[in-house]
Amino acid sequence: MRRRDFSQWALGLAGLTTFGRRARPAEAMAAPDDCAALPEPIRKLAPMTAGIVKITDDERRARIEQARRLMREQGIDALVLEPGSSMNYFTGVAWGLSERPFVAVIPVQGELAYVTPAFEEMRARELIKFSNDVRVWQEDESPYRLVANIVRDRGAGTGRVGVEERVRFFVADGVRRELPQATLVEATPVTAGCRMIKSPAELALMQRANDINLAAYKAAFATLHEGMTQFDFRRNVEGAFRQLGLTNGSAGAQFGQYSAFPHGSITPQKLKEGDVVLVDGGCQVEGYNSDITRTTVFGTPSARQRQVWDLEHRAQDAAFRAARPGATCESVDAAARKVITDAGFGPDYKVPGLPHRTGHGIGLDGHEWTNFVRGNRTVIRPGMCFSDEPMIAIYGEFGIRLEDCLHITEDGARFFTQPSPSLDHPFV
Repeated sequence: MRRRDFSQWALGLAGLTTFGRRARPAEAMAAPDDCAALPEPIRKLAPMTAGIVKITDDERRARIEQARRLMREQGIDALVLEPGSSMNYFTGVAWGLSERPFVAVIPVQGELAYVTPAFEEMRARELIKFSNDVRVWQEDESPYRLVANIVRDRGAGTGRVGVEERVRFFVADGVRRELPQATLVEATPVTAGCRMIKSPAELALMQRANDINLAAYKAAFATLHEGMTQFDFRRNVEGAFRQLGLTNGSAGAQFGQYSAFPHGSITPQKLKEGDVVLVDGGCQVEGYNSDITRTTVFGTPSARQRQVWDLEHRAQDAAFRAARPGATCESVDAAARKVITDAGFGPDYKVPGLPHRTGHGIGLDGHEWTNFVRGNRTVIRPGMCFSDEPMIAIYGEFGIRLEDCLHITEDGARFFTQPSPSLDHPFV
């Protein structure tokens, strides 16, 4: 991506949340708990975590070199990272955020380097790869001076220093003060430019996450019963993920009129005959996310519920068919939204109708670059991964959302999971 294209990247940025889930370590695998208290459909599940691939050191080295190619294109001389998904992506280091900065610097030329609190040095050296340059600061010293020294040592003291978007203000400002002759710039074209295009290993990890996600849902949906609360259902979903070998999976359930809330309601709910049931959530395998939504009706659906579900199904399919190499991200949103507005909903983001974008990027973050949203003219390329999740929200009545994630191939989009075939049968 050329420097002049950055405005289009900005339009494509997502709020990097994990749709209500607390991000947990990539290695969060678990053997099944004592499951005597779990419903039978969940007790019958077996782990699906055998044979999971790992991201190799060679792949991470290739990512670093790709970052350097993009840095040259953007005129960026060094890249500053704090702990988070981008640091993990390039270096494999998972480190928690605190008031004590831990920083990685990727220069366009020369060895990577790290800055760590001195008392954490030995732990840092256990985790760090691709560099022996580890600089430590004592509690009464400035970590930012060490970052600045690294930048200067790599010949970039008067150049452009890219700050990854997750870097906190006080860290970026501290570095800026120590590098008065340098210019701090947005590094998203580099981090997004690398991370948006998934490798075969990344796609395999996302495929496994989606397979486990769907298996957990199938078992949990079989436990629906009159009087169940949304919290009961969530516990069943989490139990299903544990039986399948993961401790980081969860999902939110909404019943009846509360299914119209795109991200759920805190109102206590009890399931009753005729309620729409909307479930949205996911899990992580080696840090890579799934994100699936299924909507059904408990009992016999009404004609109105069938009509709206069928409309939503057509909108999801329209987005899938529009998501192809060379198309723009906004064209996918337009294709799904047209189906919904042509049926008399909306227009635009008005409710009743589709109140949010049609999809988001997904990978090491549940929501990441880039979005299927109006105004985002980013060109779709093979290797990109997205959710496909138009929604029809009708406040006071119900909401219908179908969500499956897809990846782009040379021939078009492919779903990680088989979309829901019908309102009565949410799983194939």
